[in-house]
Amino acid sequence: MGEAPPQDPGGSGRGKGREPFVPAKRSLGQNFLVDPNLQRRIVEEAGIEPGDTVLEIGPGRGALTGGLAELAGSLVLVELDRGLAARLQEQFADAAHVRVVQDDILRRPLAEVVDDPSSLIVVGNIPYNVTTPILFHLLEPPRPRVILLMVQREVADRILAPPGSRAYGALSIGVRAVADVEVVLQVPRSVFRPRPRVDSAVIRIEPFVPPVLEPGEERALRDLTRALFQWRRKQLGRILRDHPDLGLDPEEQDALLAVAGADRTDRPETLAPEAFRAMARWLARGPR
Repeated sequence: MGEAPPQDPGGSGRGKGREPFVPAKRSLGQNFLVDPNLQRRIVEEAGIEPGDTVLEIGPGRGALTGGLAELAGSLVLVELDRGLAARLQEQFADAAHVRVVQDDILRRPLAEVVDDPSSLIVVGNIPYNVTTPILFHLLEPPRPRVILLMVQREVADRILAPPGSRAYGALSIGVRAVADVEVVLQVPRSVFRPRPRVDSAVIRIEPFVPPVLEPGEERALRDLTRALFQWRRKQLGRILRDHPDLGLDPEEQDALLAVAGADRTDRPETLAPEAFRAMARWLARGPR
């Protein structure tokens, strides 16, 4: 599946001065961003206003953290690496509005980290091997106001792939059915140390407000998407009839396909996110 994209944009923060060199840990997918211009541009893309609460995932050596701390009303740093978390704690010890949490973001619901996740701006970097879990973790309601993430460019392409393309799939649906997504920066591998074997991209995710699906409809969307893309090469009529998680009778199949504007002979990758939302609403409203 390729090498993980850089987990920790790094360099020098602006707390107590330049930190001693910290070698990257390949076991954590660490590649440090050393280009000051890109560091500045990423912080700018977060669109932070005075008083905003910001959560940074994987701050690493603090390349983005100093800029975020200057703009945010409150800044929470969630860092898995114990050594880096300790350095950040020391670096920002005199900044009362900065809090360091040494933990895995996947272990922490956002509501346990901040008082109001719905007003939160999340900035971070996603290793390729945990991209999907972290993305869907962040998209669990209540969702942040803005999510700005650096991911492997291939992952960004998959999220934004058009229906009918080879890259279009469950990840595309899972994100775009609940949020708007755009690529705001392309990041070449040459700006990292150590240099990864892949390029990256910064994407901005803005969840729909108000949500376009009710909680039950979102559960139906996840179940439906998983089932359809498990059998993505088969026709919709057969999947809806034979998949053990669906098993719809002919009348139910017709009704579901009708709300999606689809035919029995279509395949899952031809349906747009809007069609998946329509089917999820129908399934959630049962009974079937």
